[in-house]
This record gives sequence, structure tokens and C-alpha cells, in this order.
Amino acid sequence: MKETWMAKLKEKGMRITAQREAIVDILLNSEKALDPLEVYDLTRQSHPSLGVVTVYRTMECLEHLGLLQKVHQACGCNKFLKLKEGHHHLLICTNCGKAVYFEGLNFENAFSEIAENNNFLLQDHWLQLSGLCPRCQKI
Repeated sequence: MKETWMAKLKEKGMRITAQREAIVDILLNSEKALDPLEVYDLTRQSHPSLGVVTVYRTMECLEHLGLLQKVHQACGCNKFLKLKEGHHHLLICTNCGKAVYFEGLNFENAFSEIAENNNFLLQDHWLQLSGLCPRCQKI
């Protein structure tokens, strides 16, 4: 997956550097949604000369390419999570931020009915649930 992300960044004209590869590694291996400053702090551990602008530009490009998505948090939509292929919904721990994609619920008919009742043409939907993960329930 990393090779695919790096190739897409290169196709978009971004230079492939060790710092960008480290940013991609962190995003691909994270179990939780991260904001750019968290990615910056984590990446600087191995790349102290990293600039925060590089993190923002890389994450913005990855979102534009459809590889990252913004995640709603109580403080806004400033965190990002690697996008899983196909249509899935999201469950996020309100304590530690762990994010889990899930599938299997089919709300298409209900959502279509809601849209129709309100004279909307439904184009997409996004379902995000929040709660406590098993580890945080024990705290």
C-alpha cells in the first residue's frame, strides 16, 4: 500500500523524500485519526529537520487523492484517517481516538426515503459512531 501512495504522490508532482515516506508510514500504521501536528510530532522523532508545511502539504495531497479522509471530532474535522476501499462506516473511541471501519449495515433504503421525503437527490452518505473501545472501557 505504501508503494501505491508514494506513486500517487509522485504522479501529483510531489518529490519523494525520506520525510514524506515517514509521514506516509505513520498514516498507514496509525489505528487512530491524526491531525497534521500529531503527524509532525511523530515524524520529527526520526526526521528532526522536517518542516510542518511538508506534513500539511502531504496530507492535503493524500486527501485530494482519496487516500485520506477527514474525520469528525467534537472540536471539528481536523483529523485524518486512511481511507478504506469500498463503502464502510466508522466507529471512533472518544477517549483514545482508535478508529475502526465496519460494514454490514444497509441503510440505503432508509436514507433514500429520507432524501425523497425532503426533495433531495441522495448522492452519498457518511456514518460515524463514537463510543469507548474495549481498552478504554477498562480504564
